[in-house]
Amino acid sequence: MKALKLTLGIDVSKNDCKCNLSELTSELEVKVIGSKTFSNTENGLEELLKWLKKKHLTDIKLGVVLEASGIYYERFALGLQGVGYRVSVVLPNKAKKYMESLGIKTKNDHIDAKGLARMGCEQNLEEWSALSPFFHRLRTYTRLHEDIQNEKTQTANRLHALKYSAVQMEDAIKILENLLNVYEKQLKEIKRLIQSHIDSNPEVKQRIEKLCELKGVALLTIATIAAETNGFELIKNIPQLVSYAGYDVVENQSGNRVGKTKISKKGNHHIRRILYMPAFQMKTYKVGTMHALFDRTYAKHRIKMKSYVAIQRKLLILIYTLWKKNEKFDPNYHLKTSARVEKVVTSSRQPRRGCLSAF
Repeated sequence: MKALKLTLGIDVSKNDCKCNLSELTSELEVKVIGSKTFSNTENGLEELLKWLKKKHLTDIKLGVVLEASGIYYERFALGLQGVGYRVSVVLPNKAKKYMESLGIKTKNDHIDAKGLARMGCEQNLEEWSALSPFFHRLRTYTRLHEDIQNEKTQTANRLHALKYSAVQMEDAIKILENLLNVYEKQLKEIKRLIQSHIDSNPEVKQRIEKLCELKGVALLTIATIAAETNGFELIKNIPQLVSYAGYDVVENQSGNRVGKTKISKKGNHHIRRILYMPAFQMKTYKVGTMHALFDRTYAKHRIKMKSYVAIQRKLLILIYTLWKKNEKFDPNYHLKTSARVEKVVTSSRQPRRGCLSAF
């Protein structure tokens, strides 16, 4: 039997990586060639590469499939991609649904690695693109800011509850107040690091400064979106961007039953979170056509939050477009566009030269 495709499936954990090497034969069967466990270290990666040289004896290019497990998959993904292998990274829920479709009920690391290898043999998975070192560092800063901001909010809620409790505890209140001060200082320091890091790249700094002129959008908003998309290098078009952020619309309809239509939320939640407040600012300041979008959608369903989500989606597309074109936002762009359209329509209604207008 001739091999048509060769795939290495890797189930990654903090300590080790379970690897399964499988091939798709000419009879469209997936056959396991070998399996082995390696430590999730640089030495483990070197051992894996030596093992693959012994097992990979064909001219077929080897594909690698890993499950996105926090940050633990990055060492092997970067290492294998660096030596020329085609690396794909799939989300855990996608891998889980695939295993369920095969009727596999048992779950352990070895079975997961085998399932990933089979998925790579049977499907044409998208190749993984690693973040550049610049945006990787920026993403670390923005996510750290998000984590500390969440901790600060939780602490503020605890402090509020203690202050209005029937039993007053001054010592506990003092501890939480000090903790809030620490969080505030750390947030300021992280913002300073973000600004300093952006200043180190003149091209990125120029693009971000142009986008920050958009009323209601701050540096942290643009920095987060740019970091999560690798400066939009991961994005090829607007539908992909909308899906990546989880703003794609999902219908739930079958026969006579019509369920709710909503956004999937199966995407990058960091982007959706950072666009939450700017959406309110877009409506408040009536930026471009944002307020018109809000009014039009709100008139349909009378749900304010759904209309603000529509603004978030449009704002994300606007940021993407301006970043790609390296342009500033023109608040009167929609008026100029309407004027051009009206001019074209008016000219098309005029009688052609040589025609009898009386007719």
